Formats: sequence, structure tokens, C-alpha cells
Amino acid sequence: MPELPEVETMVRGLRPEIVGRTIIELEFCACTRRPIQVSPSPGKFRKQVAGQKITGVWRLAKRVVVELADVQFIVIEPRMTGLMLVSEPPTPEHRRLCWHMAPKRGKCSSFEFWDRRGLGTVRLLDSDRMEEVRNVLGPDALRMSTDDWKQQLSRTSRPIKVAMLEQKLVAGIGNLYASEILHEASVSPKRSSQRLTNKQLSAIQAATQRILKEAIQYEGSTLGDGTYRNALNKDGGYQNKHQVYQKEGEPCQRCAAGVVRRIVQAQRSTFYCSKCQR
Repeated sequence: MPELPEVETMVRGLRPEIVGRTIIELEFCACTRRPIQVSPSPGKFRKQVAGQKITGVWRLAKRVVVELADVQFIVIEPRMTGLMLVSEPPTPEHRRLCWHMAPKRGKCSSFEFWDRRGLGTVRLLDSDRMEEVRNVLGPDALRMSTDDWKQQLSRTSRPIKVAMLEQKLVAGIGNLYASEILHEASVSPKRSSQRLTNKQLSAIQAATQRILKEAIQYEGSTLGDGTYRNALNKDGGYQNKHQVYQKEGEPCQRCAAGVVRRIVQAQRSTFYCSKCQR
């Protein structure tokens, strides 16, 4: 589930705890669950990060990037159920990797990747391979202007909700926030991307900025399964602000005249108001 707001929250939780610290050991945790994808091999990964100083932590779309002093990058893609933590994990049996650091007073002694379903990936990349990852992604949703939206969406005739999930067009938005953004913008999720008016594109750009920034402020959304947690293993709060996501059959909280409906687009659930988003 982690999308842009949740990953940004993870990054903000990690950054003050680990930047400037030195990795002394990488532990591959004993886990009997579905294995995650890790590259390079455990032995090589351990050897290359041991003794390395962490110079930065940042977000790339829906990935956490830990930058090392030797211009290598630990790239973590949480996907459905992955978390980056600087505290005790939700469950011990789903711990995957733990980076132990040289002690520093008042700071955590390690940070780790936890993944319940084992769908996440952790890779160690050099600068050339890092650039390859950047090049397959579209512009970051938080940095897009209305003109950016127009340019990217002109490349596809797919419904706008489906297009918003294509990371090569718009990086960072997932299923949850796409539904919320389109509701805020009063745009039908079924409308062709190439048929959006300038007014609608402007509304989508503004809604994207407002909703993603507010979701970051509330440290993301923790849904009913409780999977998403911030870096301190605490719930997010934005789920209490959702207008349509997982609210099928409920009255629209904005217009009170429409009912929230659910349809399936590209094998994903879409929620929208039957009146606001005709």
C-alpha cells in the first residue's frame, strides 16, 4: 500500500536518525516467510556497505533511497506491505534486513526493512544503475505543474484513473490517492486522459498538491489491516480524512447528493462520487 505520502513519511522518520552515521554490519534476518528480492547476493551486499557512511536519505517516487559516501545507493521499494523502521517492528517474524550502525548517543542503533507479504525489493546500485531507475520514471507527482500533467497525459488515451497509476507517466501516486485526488478535482475516473480540459488538468494538479501534502502532514494512511506504520511503528492519520476510498455506498461527504460507488479499472478498485464526478 505505501504510496508517495507513506514513503515520504518513512524518509522523514529515517533521515534525522541515520544521516551521518556509519554502517558497521548488515544483517539478513532469519525469516521463514516468502523471501524478498535482494541484489546483490547477501555476502556481496554485506561487504560493500560495511564501514560506509550514510550521506543522505531521500524519496524517489515510491522508493526509499539511502545514499552512501562511496556513491552507492540502497534502494528500497516497499510495494504492498513493506516498511522502513528505526524502532521495534510490528512483528518479529517478518523482519528482512537490518543495518546496524556505529553507536551515537540519543539515536537508534539500527534501521531495518520489514515486509509482511514479501513483495518488496532491496537493491544496492551504483550511480549508473541509479540513473537507469530514474529514467524509467515520470515526473514526481509533487513537483508537476499543470503543463506537466497536460504533457504526460497527452501520451495516453487510457482513463485518467488508470493513467495516474502508470509510474512512467506520473511517479508516486497509487490507487488510494488517485481516487481521492480525482474526487477533490471533480473529475470522473473514467474520462479519457486525452479528453481532459485545461480546467480539469488544473484542478487535478491543485488537488494532487493539496491531498499529498496533507497526507504527508498526517504521516500517511493506515487502513483496516493495520499494515502501514511510520518509521517509529506508529499509525498514520490520513485515513480519517478519506472522502471516497473504501466508502462504497456511503453519501458523498462533499455534496451530500451523490453516493460513493466502486468500479474496477485495470484490476484495481476505484471509488468516486456518482454526482460530483460525472
